[in-house]
Amino acid sequence: MRNPLLEAHVLPPFSRIRPEHVLPGLQNLLADNRKVLAELAQIEQPSWDNFVAPLETLSHRLSRFWSPINHLHSVADTEALRVAYNECQPLLSAYYSELGQNQALCHAYKTLANSPEYAELSAAQRKTIDNELRDFHLSGVDLPTEEQTRVKAIQARLSQLATQFGENLLDATKVWKKHILDEAQLAGVPDSTKNLARQNAEKQGLEGWLLTLDMPCYLPVTQYADDRALREELYTAFMTRASDQGSCADWDNSAIMHELLSLRKELAQILGFEHYAAYSLATKMADSTQQVLDFLHDLATRSRPMAQRELEELQAFAAEHHAMDTLALWDVPYYSEKLRQHQYALSQETLRPYFPFPQVLKGFFQVLQRLYGMRVEKSTEAVDVWHEDVEFYAIYDADDQLRGQFYLDVYARTGKRGGAWMGHYAERARLDNALQLPVAYINCNFAPPTAEHPSLLTHQEVQTLFHEFGHGLHHLLTQIDCPSVAGISGVPWDAVELPSQLMENWCWEREALDLFARHYQTGEPLPEDLLEKMQAAKNFQAGLFMLRQLEFALFDFRLHVEYEPQHTDIQALLDSVRKDIAVLKPPAFNRFQHSFQHVFAGGYAAGYYSYKWAEVLSADVFSKFEEHGIFDRDTGQAFLQTVLEQGGSREPMDLFVEFRGRSPKIDALLRHSGLSLGC
Repeated sequence: MRNPLLEAHVLPPFSRIRPEHVLPGLQNLLADNRKVLAELAQIEQPSWDNFVAPLETLSHRLSRFWSPINHLHSVADTEALRVAYNECQPLLSAYYSELGQNQALCHAYKTLANSPEYAELSAAQRKTIDNELRDFHLSGVDLPTEEQTRVKAIQARLSQLATQFGENLLDATKVWKKHILDEAQLAGVPDSTKNLARQNAEKQGLEGWLLTLDMPCYLPVTQYADDRALREELYTAFMTRASDQGSCADWDNSAIMHELLSLRKELAQILGFEHYAAYSLATKMADSTQQVLDFLHDLATRSRPMAQRELEELQAFAAEHHAMDTLALWDVPYYSEKLRQHQYALSQETLRPYFPFPQVLKGFFQVLQRLYGMRVEKSTEAVDVWHEDVEFYAIYDADDQLRGQFYLDVYARTGKRGGAWMGHYAERARLDNALQLPVAYINCNFAPPTAEHPSLLTHQEVQTLFHEFGHGLHHLLTQIDCPSVAGISGVPWDAVELPSQLMENWCWEREALDLFARHYQTGEPLPEDLLEKMQAAKNFQAGLFMLRQLEFALFDFRLHVEYEPQHTDIQALLDSVRKDIAVLKPPAFNRFQHSFQHVFAGGYAAGYYSYKWAEVLSADVFSKFEEHGIFDRDTGQAFLQTVLEQGGSREPMDLFVEFRGRSPKIDALLRHSGLSLGC
């Protein structure tokens, strides 16, 4: 049987990939890799060309093999693919553990690092070697054999548990449906959401409307539905997904969380760290766990008074205007939207007609051209994709040189995990004297177009699109040819959100909005009064939002500092964090942690603080654009050359200082968030 996964190709042959190709293809590739590794381990005088470059080629080849499988598991999940995916997880974990604990390879890297050649290598090549030596230590290369074996077993099990956590969440999300036949139950719900619900029902051969827990349905129903019981029903279903309070015990993530945390702590301690948080910081910008905790508590202290005032204002408004003396959590989004409209005569639904997705996308490309001189073109040739909605694009620089390519998959559908994210198929790499350009996947979950109108985005969704494209630019515009430190590869986790959060700023500026904010029916640009209302409302409940993110970050970080197997009650720890900083207290049945995919299945363990950490950097970077003009080409080129093109080849703090001319300051974040310096 010919296996398309093992054939040479520029882009993945998605339509030809079958679940039965996955396991034998991986077994074949790993066997070949191990043969080459054995040969490389025998080299007595390692150099970049005879040792590191071949290893980079092996890694790149395996990444290109696994990437489309991993991606399909996220965007086009099937039971057969899931089985094949899970069969491969232990094989991959074992391979990477062997690689990380290979003493001969580690010795060769040390020999090269101590050789005269090291000083003559490029900064990216030296950083590649330095990172490898660090990672050998973090993989347990220095440990006795018995402990190395245990590390391998832990890493394999962690991989399996993370996959299971995500699959449980996906299953618990997609199984819930609310079939409605009486339109009166949907009073207050926007027409765009009702059209989506009708489309959902039609796909199931049903009359009426079908509500789901997918974000394009869940969020607007909780924000606008007048039926309080309906809002409560959706909130309860959403906040108990994959938990002991959920609809199916088979999808309960409770035991998985405890096992993950226990194994993470054991792994960290075997490797010489006090806890998993300290282990996590070994590859991040932050210097210590105390620095992270102080940073988060400082922001919480500044934010809590503002959040308390916002909550009191909401409660007073609901009591005065709607006779609601007590607000439950399923009331907060609804009355917050009422308050927003009362104060600013503005809602996200008012703005939707001005943000049709095709127009927003075209506008983003114009922003990119004005900032960095880049040109984006949709492919005119047939490209093999995993769904008919997927589009493929190429990005060219001012010299008309192709920089990279990306797949764009923006609509929600069954079998696709929720949220928005950027993944990649290939890094920029010069291997075997040939240049491989980067290829990315950019994914969102917007409401698809209907027969009545195109996909109309909320302004929040516009920000999401710009955010994910920020990650994409970081990956696609790199000029580093060493794949381990090209694009987002090798970038510390608490710096990786800088380019993505930076791009969100252009969603608020008149000069940028004029490029894409036009009514989908009339072509009318976003009226000045709407823009003024939008900007005035920018920091509406900013304190509550800040505290919510800090609650997540502190819960994650404290969990990985304090967790003790058989002793730590995860719910009690989360309750403790909420008692310390939160002003909104969820009901007892709330099981947010059971769907906290970022931390338990998404790579953000002891790293969720990165969003706020990087937000300090991004706000400070944007303040330079504010000083010189949001489309100032010199500033754009400086950021392109100093940050985006450098990838992970240099320390992010050094890159920041080079761009900004000084160390980061928190002032811009506080100003952008509506928090005074004296808070």
